[in-house]
This record gives sequence, C-alpha cells and structure tokens, in this order.
Amino acid sequence: MKFVDEATINVFGGNGGPGCMSFRRERFVAKGGPDGGDGGDGGSVYLRASDNINTLADFRYTRSFKADVGRPGGGRNCTGRSGDNLYISVPTGTEVYDDDSGELIGDLSRSEQELLVAHGGFHGLGNTRFKSSTNRAPRKISQGSEGDIRALRLELKLLADVGLLGMPSVGKSSMITAVSDAKPKIADYPFTTLHPNLGVVRVGPLQSFVMADLPGLIAGAAQGQGLGIQFLKHLSRCRLLLHLVDIGDLDSNGPPLEQYQVIEKELQSYGESVSTLERWLVCTKSDLLLPEEAEERVQQLVKDLAWDGPLYTVSSSTRDGLKKLCLDVITQMNQHEETTKE
Repeated sequence: MKFVDEATINVFGGNGGPGCMSFRRERFVAKGGPDGGDGGDGGSVYLRASDNINTLADFRYTRSFKADVGRPGGGRNCTGRSGDNLYISVPTGTEVYDDDSGELIGDLSRSEQELLVAHGGFHGLGNTRFKSSTNRAPRKISQGSEGDIRALRLELKLLADVGLLGMPSVGKSSMITAVSDAKPKIADYPFTTLHPNLGVVRVGPLQSFVMADLPGLIAGAAQGQGLGIQFLKHLSRCRLLLHLVDIGDLDSNGPPLEQYQVIEKELQSYGESVSTLERWLVCTKSDLLLPEEAEERVQQLVKDLAWDGPLYTVSSSTRDGLKKLCLDVITQMNQHEETTKE
C-alpha cells in the first residue's frame, strides 16, 4: 500500500428530520387536536483513531462522508428516528485541520480516541409544539436544520519513540533492519527510502520501543530539494533523535562534519518543533575502516563539533555497537516515563 500522510476530505452532518402536521382522528372525539410529532436529529460525523491503520491512502478515492439524516415525525405524537452517527477510522497520530481556516480542530494521538467534526442537524418540530390557548389547531411545523458541512485536512504524524535522521545512504534503513523486523528497501544509491518506515525494537521481555526511518535529507531540503522536508513533521512526535553520520564511505556523503552541518541547517530551517528535540550522535559504517582509523575519524568529528552529548560508533553489517545503543535508548525511554509521571 502506498504511504500517504496528507489527505483532504469533506464531511456532512445529517439533516434533522421535519416535524409532522397531524390531528387526532378518533371516533366520538369531535375535536381531537394536533398530534404531529417531532422529527429525528441528524447523525453527526466522528473521526476515530485506530492502530490498525498506518496510512491515509484510503482517502485518495473516497473523499466525501455523509452521516444519516433524521426521519420525519409521525402522527399520534410519534417522534422520527434519529440518524445514525458516522464514524471514520483514521490512523493514530492524525492531526485534523479545518481546510478553509487552517485551524487545528484536534489531535488523535491515542488509540480509539474520537473527535466530533460535523454536528448533525436539529430535529424539526411537529404541530403539537405550536399548540397554545389561542391557537388550538396550529397548522405550523418546522423543518429540521441542516447538518454541518466542513472541509478537513488530515495530516498523519507517525508515533515513534526514536527517529533516525541523516543524509541519504548513511545507513538508516540498514540500522532499522538490523535492530527490528522492519524491511525497508536497501540499495547502493540515494533515496531508496521514499516514505517513513516503522520498526519495533525489542530489547528484552516487555521492553521495546518504536523506531522511525525517514527519507534522507540533502542541502536545500527546506527549499524543496530532494524529497524536501515533507517527512520531517513525523520527527516532531519522537522523544529522541539519532543523528547518523557516515564515517566509512566519504565518497558518498562527504566529510562527517559537513554531513552533520547540512542536516543541522535544515532542522533549523524547519523550526523548533524538531530542532530542539534531544539528539544523539551515531557514527555509522565503522566496518569499512580499521578500528584505529574509525576511532580517529570519530574523535576528529567530536573535536570539530565540540560534541559533549551521547556518542556511538556502530556497524549495521557486523552489528557492532547496536546492542549498547538500543539498551541505552530503552533506559532513556524508561527514565523519561518516570520523569513524566512525577
């Protein structure tokens, strides 16, 4: 299935049913009076978050959603049946915007969370409602009101604990393949990853975290170069970013310092929602170098950046350094949860 992270849909609340104009007709009752019942309320439209969906692709073909209308009222003061509500399943992590005003309506960040996006119309009134001391036989009813009509823009932001960040071909897909069951495309050319991939990294019994592999960035991404920054929004929900820098194959991406600076510049251009997240530095493809040469390049990068944060040297091919990295990540996740509870 094609990955789609944005969609525009139209939702229609059901119209309220009209009231009924009726008069009592019974044998031996000369003046029975009005007995027209009210109509039913129109159904409303709700969005419901589901963990069983991971893309907005279904909305490429079906873009209009209408809730059920209310039924007309009946004689003998019978109320019309209300229209059924319409529930639309969307992936957990979907943000909902009013497409006309750009206003954020809601954020469906929890499974089974529901969001009302279009009210159904109010029911019409039967002629019984208009009876008074001066009008014993009213011939007046009201039609039900129309339901809300809204154009919505849906934006999916993947829910992941850890996001992989870096230029093309630095080893992001290889890493997520090595530590999880995810199977992204891997090849020896840039931009093999065209859409985000999620993988569950299991560290121990009942200990796991979700890792997101995103398409690589290049210089000028903020201005639309390469794949642009359309996928950077998925990183905004991550609690930790792993910034991957290739130290083994300098012919593909250039010097490690330059790789790091290019990505940092694009993050700053994108905004604080991503640039302020905690980041760890991960030097990849160490298996392509002798141990002493790999260490020399890592230390030179640390010196150039004046880096004082967490630092890891790994190889997805030999799996060197990956176990320690994953253990440290889960420890960080647990500490974050404890801090949040306090």
